[in-house]
Amino acid sequence: MALRRAGLPLTAPSVPLFAIAVVLAILAMLVQYGDVAIPVISAHAFNTLAVAFAVLTAGVLLRGA
Repeated sequence: MALRRAGLPLTAPSVPLFAIAVVLAILAMLVQYGDVAIPVISAHAFNTLAVAFAVLTAGVLLRGA
């Protein structure tokens, strides 16, 4: 009997997308917990972390991204 998968097919994100997500997450964490002042990110640390998660999610859900 053939095995049928239901739901979304998940793939590993590409290395550049993963690197972008990691860099954004590290910058947001440095601003939030390390008291580092980064001009654009300092006022939007949570939003930066949310964008990093969205980039990583898109890399997992979209094939070839």
